[in-house]
Amino acid sequence: MSAVPAVERPLHGRRLRDRFGDRLLAGITGLAALAAIVVMVAIVLKVFGASRLAYDKFGLSFLWGRVWDANVDVYGALPFIFGTAVTSLMALVIAVPLAIGIALFLSELAPRGVGGVVGALVETLAAVPSVVLGLWGILVLGPFAANHLEPWLNDHLGFIPLFDGTPQSSGIFIAGLVLAIMVVPIVASICRELFLSVPDELEEGALALGATRWETIRGVTIPYAGPGIVAAVLLGLGRAFGEAIAVTQVIGAGSGIPQSWFEPADTLASRIASQYQGAVSGLQIDSILYLAAILLVISLITNVAAQAVVRRFERSRGAIS
Repeated sequence: MSAVPAVERPLHGRRLRDRFGDRLLAGITGLAALAAIVVMVAIVLKVFGASRLAYDKFGLSFLWGRVWDANVDVYGALPFIFGTAVTSLMALVIAVPLAIGIALFLSELAPRGVGGVVGALVETLAAVPSVVLGLWGILVLGPFAANHLEPWLNDHLGFIPLFDGTPQSSGIFIAGLVLAIMVVPIVASICRELFLSVPDELEEGALALGATRWETIRGVTIPYAGPGIVAAVLLGLGRAFGEAIAVTQVIGAGSGIPQSWFEPADTLASRIASQYQGAVSGLQIDSILYLAAILLVISLITNVAAQAVVRRFERSRGAIS
């Protein structure tokens, strides 16, 4: 009888400590989540508030204005929205097939030793600073494209206006290639983990039913990882939207909408990075912050679209299962 209270007291003390630990964990994680929200709201309020002067002067017509001239204080964002959209989509078109191919090779086909080495190199590529990649674009990629790649595209696809022009070592095409190099390791690393997480019984079941390796990948692996692949692609798109330094170094700082991909252009992020420090008037500073507000909205729309696509994939998978 005397041993029962002795046993109950340690158990009671342990329950108290567990409840305290649970509450402490909930409080710390809740504060972390709240801090993220507060920081995001503070950024949005500051950017939108600081761009008020430009919004009052130009209104929504700023979005389709084509002139950016600091001498007469006339500013428009359309050339930079166009440059952002074209370079980012170009980067995705080039990077996504390469990244998915790399991820499939590393997760499904490569020998263990080869997969480890190649995977480490791919992840190391993501750690290369953007300024270094921009310098490589200036010194290596730009001259190579101007001397070999762009003339080849002009000779074979010159009937398309996008590839009809004078080859140059800087321009929207070079910026798209640099962004593609930056997007590949991000998408490849995420897709590799997704493919490795596919249950073995699903793939083995498909092979046991007579499917080839390609049929298994096409019918089981990729559909199972579909929502994650979409999220990885949109994460890469967000990376392309926001890149400033490397794009500023190679895109050529054009202020108009180029007719050819070989011509100089500019993006929202590169225009902000290149002109904010040298702004000569308050209206120009507010116009640059207006560009930042547009970039924030585009990023928000991209994230919302990503969530919607992922949830749709999840509902489709649940209905099939």
